[in-house]
Amino acid sequence: MQAPTGLLCDLLARPELTVIATPIPTFGWVANSINPGDTQTACQVRVATTIGRLKAGTPDCWDSGRLNRLESLHLPYAGNPLIAGTNYVWQVRVWGGDESPSAWSEPQGFTIRVEPNVDATSRYPVQSHPHHPAVITALAADHYFIDFGQHAFGWLELELDSSEAGQLVEICLGEKSLGATVDLNPGGTIRSARVELSLRSGRHRYRIDPPKDERNTSGAAIRLPIEFGVVLPFRYVELKGYTGKLTAGDIVQVRLEYPFDDTASDFKSSDPDLDAVWSFCKYSIRATTFCGVYVDGDRERIPYEADAYINQLSHYAVDREFSLARHSHEYLMANPTWPTEWKQFSVMTAWADYEATGDQRALARGYDQLRADKIYLNHARTDGLIDTHDLRDIVDWPLCERDDYDFKPVNTVVNAFHGHTLVLMAKIAHALGKMDDAVEFESAVARLRTSFHTIFFDQDRGCYLDGEDSPHASLHANLFPLAFELVPASVRPSVVAFIKSRGMACSVYAAQFLLEGLFLAGEADHAISLMTSKADRSWHNMLQQGATITWEAWDNRYKPNQDWNHAWGAAPANIVPRYVLGVRPLEPGYGRVLIAPQPGPLRELHGTVPTIRGPIKVDAVRKRDSGWQIDYQVPLGVTAELVMP
Repeated sequence: MQAPTGLLCDLLARPELTVIATPIPTFGWVANSINPGDTQTACQVRVATTIGRLKAGTPDCWDSGRLNRLESLHLPYAGNPLIAGTNYVWQVRVWGGDESPSAWSEPQGFTIRVEPNVDATSRYPVQSHPHHPAVITALAADHYFIDFGQHAFGWLELELDSSEAGQLVEICLGEKSLGATVDLNPGGTIRSARVELSLRSGRHRYRIDPPKDERNTSGAAIRLPIEFGVVLPFRYVELKGYTGKLTAGDIVQVRLEYPFDDTASDFKSSDPDLDAVWSFCKYSIRATTFCGVYVDGDRERIPYEADAYINQLSHYAVDREFSLARHSHEYLMANPTWPTEWKQFSVMTAWADYEATGDQRALARGYDQLRADKIYLNHARTDGLIDTHDLRDIVDWPLCERDDYDFKPVNTVVNAFHGHTLVLMAKIAHALGKMDDAVEFESAVARLRTSFHTIFFDQDRGCYLDGEDSPHASLHANLFPLAFELVPASVRPSVVAFIKSRGMACSVYAAQFLLEGLFLAGEADHAISLMTSKADRSWHNMLQQGATITWEAWDNRYKPNQDWNHAWGAAPANIVPRYVLGVRPLEPGYGRVLIAPQPGPLRELHGTVPTIRGPIKVDAVRKRDSGWQIDYQVPLGVTAELVMP
């Protein structure tokens, strides 16, 4: 065996950037060997107050000794009590099939929080990073237009010269341009600002502070640390009245982001349009972490469960990072929002956390609340369906994207969510050893499945209607049952045909489940055609208008007050790795994985998918005889099940 890499302290790959919130952190690592068939059979962890003690082999906190352990994740600390506010270092070595120990890993440092809590989630602070312009255009002797190449949340810093005090410079910054100018009247909540700066004599550095927006800095909005000041999403800057020479070193877009490893994932295929959409969505996930919790965008800066779920799936798919999703989930458990389905998303988010990490701690902490508040058993009829006439069902957002959905007290979309959350609650109960609860949930699922199809399915039309006694069939009444695997195999072809006939008659939010259902039904050609479409309901429509972060809606015409920085529009960031590359866990924590590429019309695809156990690489090339050559690499100790296209 070789020295372990990819160390995790309490699920954090870079614990030196923060503090560990719990006095009993867990440790994890990636096992390595030159022999692909090798497996970890044992491990030893050492924790000390100094690197010198580790090197000397005299750790003063914990020496686990050799532990006969196949698992490389979630080893809880079991040494002397860790002291709040104290710095520590740890390292690990492992044994493989030849019974020889590996070299020790490189040490990793961590610090225990001043007031640790055994139930707290360790996470990073948001960090600022300077970025220089992609292009500076001199429009006149005293007029510059600057393009930073990407939209980002942050602020502007300038280093300017002036021969005398009092010279006035007009600075405009914003998300939208009009040719070589900043659009100061972009409409909706697309951001722009104008600031007048009075220069001091000599060369000085200036921070540009636009007025703060009251809506996203009050009420339920997430507050940023005061030292960050006013933060604005922008890409373009215009300077008027500055007569000095402006270079790339003189102007900085200071970006706020949660720590992100851009090298953790990649994707390239034979279709440049799909590649562009995936890259667009990947960056959207990175850029929208600026609050340190998943929020809906800049207009409100409020966490919502549906937004957080799509953020979570996409974040897992592009970076080996788990803390922001967990923190966002726990925030929303304590601060739930109003839509019926949004509360159901908490069950989905809890399971996705466990599926990605294999760590039960958050699952166990939230179980009682999930059971009591998130599955609406108190609204269930004797047939298993729930009546939500006294709740606020949402189906889709904005209103015009509901495909004329006919709201009924007992409706298809909410009951599709109910069926899915019952399935997940049964899995959660099994994982936590709550077998009586698991049986209860499984029985409820069985009742619902029968009633769901009997009440909602129209045999003549071959599709699902919007609700009990509704004559209307919408895209949503069919896409959600398909995505949640409630459609019997006998009628799946007619349901899929109906879904395909409706195109993208849903929002960027529902597109997550439309695409997922299509791939689960084996309809990769249609799903990929939707992701690469050039119609107005498409990701390319955003790109063609200069977007570098996904929008809240497909276009301003569908939501005039939309913002241009909504990560719930970034579904391809997770759909491409999970379904086009086909990498999904077969058990929580990725000890067993499915690799089932669905290339559809593509001739080749190549990608890296991050997991808690290390990266999974997939290369697929279509051969001349229409067969496929699939090459893949999985981390040591991971078992893969390959399904050929």
